[in-house]
Amino acid sequence: MAVITAENASGRVVSMRRERWAWYLYDFGNSAYAAVVLLAIYSAYFKGTVVGGAEGSRLWGYAIGIAMLVVAVISPILGAIADHTGSKKRFLFFFTTLSCIFTATLFFVQRGDIALGMILLIVAEIGYRSAQVFYNALLPEIAGPKEVARVSGIGWAIGSAGGILCLLLILPAIIFVRGALVVRLSLVFTALFFAVSAVPIFFWLKERAPRRALPAGQGYLQVAFGRLGHTIRTAANYREFIKFMISFLIYNDGVIMALDFAAIMGAVLFGLDEQLLILFVILVQVTNVIGAYLFGLLAERVGCKQGLMASILAMIAGVVWLFFAHGVVQFFVIGAVAGAAMAGIQSLSRTMAGVMAPAGRRAEFFGFFAVAGRTSSFIGPAVYGLLAAEAARWLENRGLAVRAAEQMGQRIAILSIGVFLLVGSIMLLFVNERHARGIAQMETENR
Repeated sequence: MAVITAENASGRVVSMRRERWAWYLYDFGNSAYAAVVLLAIYSAYFKGTVVGGAEGSRLWGYAIGIAMLVVAVISPILGAIADHTGSKKRFLFFFTTLSCIFTATLFFVQRGDIALGMILLIVAEIGYRSAQVFYNALLPEIAGPKEVARVSGIGWAIGSAGGILCLLLILPAIIFVRGALVVRLSLVFTALFFAVSAVPIFFWLKERAPRRALPAGQGYLQVAFGRLGHTIRTAANYREFIKFMISFLIYNDGVIMALDFAAIMGAVLFGLDEQLLILFVILVQVTNVIGAYLFGLLAERVGCKQGLMASILAMIAGVVWLFFAHGVVQFFVIGAVAGAAMAGIQSLSRTMAGVMAPAGRRAEFFGFFAVAGRTSSFIGPAVYGLLAAEAARWLENRGLAVRAAEQMGQRIAILSIGVFLLVGSIMLLFVNERHARGIAQMETENR
């Protein structure tokens, strides 16, 4: 019997290791999407080539915002359905496929194709962001409460490495071939990179949530709204989670704004071309790896909340510095600082949501986590794009040169990032992490 037990234990260890690597590899692929589409290539291409001028910032912000709003509406409903039916992987597969297909179709967007460029981006973003709800919800199934911060941090670090590798593979073509065609082909390559990296999670990771039958006379939507209604009615038991969601909604705005407009800032304020933008994003991704790991270790020692607060404060410092920066070297150094800080913020926010969610309702809680994140993501990019465009127009009407007006508009918009980060960090001070963990553990034990 002892031998059998040992064999079983060994098998479980190997299985868990393989499941974690599948989870890590998914992040490896979807980070490539973020690096190429949002950070280095498509955002600058859309703003500068497809649209042109300050109006590109506004339309980019609106496109991202519309996608986030859609995800905010559907995430809690689909999360509740996934919890009840044990189908997180099925939803993950659908939205991952959606994102990969429409990322590849961005190849067809050329100069002047503004509506097409926005529509295809919106659908790709809906797939990318919605898939993260179910991907994140699988984290507590492969890591216990004491190791979830470390596993999340490792996943973030490996994900950042995926973004780096994808950019390095694209860079030679950008340098030696140049032109819009190679930029468009890089989007097809990114879609394939994402798809291939996502394959292991669907074969190796076992979803442990049981599949429940639908109650008599009820459909999936009735079950979803019933579960959501129960969560809302019992919200008093999760006050700390709700406070955290409010805080996250606000500070996450700053993170998403910085991510979505980083390439545009670099191109407008510092004159970066595609090659320098790729090198900049590679640097950010490298410090992402370092930041995810270090802030994960910090969270294990001092708690998730304290580690998260430290990362937000580091990000605020980078934003203030960016407002005054005027050299390419300064922009790269700021990007390095911001890369580490953003990794800590996003990784530890995911961890906080995981440790506050009781077993059996994790996809639902991550659905609400996505609502906060996507709702803020709708507001943030729209605010940034509007501020940048309107400030540039106002300054231009008062005699400032077009280029100088657009640059000052970007600097004014940058300040809004710091405001969201600061307000969100203040709200985070009121979250009691220890109490939230206790409530989640109590409900798990009572199930």
